[in-house]
Amino acid sequence: MSDPRIGGEFLAVAWAALGGDPALLDRVTADGDADLPSPFAVGDLALGAVGAQCLAAEELAAGDGPVPPVVLDARHVGIAFRSERFALRDGVPAGAGFAPLSRFLRAGDGWVRLHANYPQHHAAALRALGPDPASAVAERAAQDVEDAVVAAGGVAAVVRTEQGWARHPQGAAVRDLPLLRLDQVAAGRRRVTDLRGLRVLDLTRVIAGPVGTRTLASYGADVLRVDSPRSLEDPAALLDTGPGKRHVDLDLADPGDRARFEELLGGADVLVQGYRPGALAAFGLGADELAMRLPELIVVSLSAWGAAGPWARRRGFDSIVQAASGIADATRGSDGTPGTLPAQALDHAAGHLIAATVLRAVMRRAAVGGTWHGSLSLAQLAAWLLAAPRGPADQAPPVAVDPAPYLVDLDTSSGTPTVVRPPGSPVWAHGARRVTPAQARWESR
Repeated sequence: MSDPRIGGEFLAVAWAALGGDPALLDRVTADGDADLPSPFAVGDLALGAVGAQCLAAEELAAGDGPVPPVVLDARHVGIAFRSERFALRDGVPAGAGFAPLSRFLRAGDGWVRLHANYPQHHAAALRALGPDPASAVAERAAQDVEDAVVAAGGVAAVVRTEQGWARHPQGAAVRDLPLLRLDQVAAGRRRVTDLRGLRVLDLTRVIAGPVGTRTLASYGADVLRVDSPRSLEDPAALLDTGPGKRHVDLDLADPGDRARFEELLGGADVLVQGYRPGALAAFGLGADELAMRLPELIVVSLSAWGAAGPWARRRGFDSIVQAASGIADATRGSDGTPGTLPAQALDHAAGHLIAATVLRAVMRRAAVGGTWHGSLSLAQLAAWLLAAPRGPADQAPPVAVDPAPYLVDLDTSSGTPTVVRPPGSPVWAHGARRVTPAQARWESR
């Protein structure tokens, strides 16, 4: 897969980080164009991430036999990277998207991006900025706005230039990190686990982590997503990212819910978590503790900013990483307004790489044994985009395409969701299914 138009460079970097055999890269090809126009190599990112996931799945399924070719439908990949835009509930658009305050605001000396999709983050922005955020931001320095919103528990970022991000301590810390990591953190016995029925405990939300676990569910993994009843997910988001999974609300601070969680954790093969670094350690669920307690558990961790640097524990989302890292500045419109990538591409690429990391870890655990942990961040993917070769700044708009050939209706107990089929993997057996804590059990294998 040497042609960069079909994800060759990104696939090679990701596959090497996963410890994959480079001789398998030529098994992956793509048909068509992902149609994700940007001066940044977004198509390369998308096709490479999905290619790594599909190649890892084919390698695992092949066992000791030859790995079959992987042929990606590039247009399908491009639509899948915008899947939240096409989700329907009973034929009506589901409405997942950005809240009114999740936008760029002009400050006194530049621009700031806010993220206020969740009620607690919206409330934090209002605490920091008052009832008229746009007017308040216009009268303040961008850095002051970022500092105030973050101090209030909200999510904001100055729209920095690439050079400004490179000079920033967090930008420098991320620059020194690899694209992703998959490490054997302890020796141990070999364990062979079939992909179908693989038990995956999902502690993620928004887009990236849920895309990773919904991808595993499409291969037949038994995925159980755990949310906190104190901060419930947007139902429209769950419609798109929940297919193939069961969903349960558990409060880890409640003794009964914690006991049920521990029971689930003890029976899991994989834990995928998207909490900020160190957040789970407060519950005795840090990576080191898990490695000691459950040495055969595969753990894959996702964060916004990476595990190193002063922002390691800061909240962040795809749009915020784009703003802070220089991507928004580099894609400004003709009127000077900061721009965006043609999709939440950092999120979606991270999701497919999460799935690839889990699949490779399952294979490595079967081959050599031991305890395997993986990690990646949205900021590390942004760093790759910023360093990759670029096209012209003036890009043609996306081609209007009918998504219908790539959509599927799923079965649920409450209506019919219509979602984008997973690119390169089987269609889910069902839509998102909610269960009570008493019903939250692993399915028999």
